[in-house]
Amino acid sequence: MNPRYEYRALLACDIAGSAGRGEQRLQEIRGVLRSTLFDALGIAGLNTRDFLYVDTGDGCQLVAPAALPKAGLLFPLLPELCSRIREHNGQAGVDTRLRVRAAVHAGEIRLDPDGTVSGAPFEALARLLDSAPLRHATLAGTGGTPLAAILSRHFYEETVGHGYEGLEADAFTAADVRVKEYAARAWLWYPGSPVGPRVGSGLDPVSGEQPAQPEPRTVEQLVQATGHGTAFAVHRGDQYIRHNDRG
Repeated sequence: MNPRYEYRALLACDIAGSAGRGEQRLQEIRGVLRSTLFDALGIAGLNTRDFLYVDTGDGCQLVAPAALPKAGLLFPLLPELCSRIREHNGQAGVDTRLRVRAAVHAGEIRLDPDGTVSGAPFEALARLLDSAPLRHATLAGTGGTPLAAILSRHFYEETVGHGYEGLEADAFTAADVRVKEYAARAWLWYPGSPVGPRVGSGLDPVSGEQPAQPEPRTVEQLVQATGHGTAFAVHRGDQYIRHNDRG
């Protein structure tokens, strides 16, 4: 059999701060991510058997079935996933609580006969997932808000503002993402926006620190890849991020 190419919607998740917890705790939180994601899919009325689940070690990639409208990966899935993780965090110890980054994109991917998937859309998905604006948004949620997501421009323009339930444009924050060779406009979502569950302020349930407050609606941030890692634009040791309110 020959490989085939199909247009698919993609969701990637990564557990923030997974390093340093030890092998046992890592395996536990990986299992929690999978179970909470599958629970959220079920509550959203989606059949998990229709999705391809790829374990990435400290996260996962989810390939949606070809027939699924792209908006199905946003609402009610993201709010439900957030609720499931928050419920877990309310009962878990510090070492097994989750704070999750998610990236959403779509494009033409390659599906091989052995079940593997590949293609340029996965590269864009990985860059979005690793972007500084998303990492920043993960810290911007108030206490008990363990999920932040970023949408590619393509995904945003084909879902938000098209009349789909729960996808109000004001729930998303524009962000300029530059990671290695990838540079694009994207949109952030995190709980506390109209599309997600609203929560009160308090300490970060994962780190125990006072969380940052949500930032203004437009975020511009430059990230440059240098050497073997990612370096932020800094001056005298300080990282500079410019925020602009929407007009």
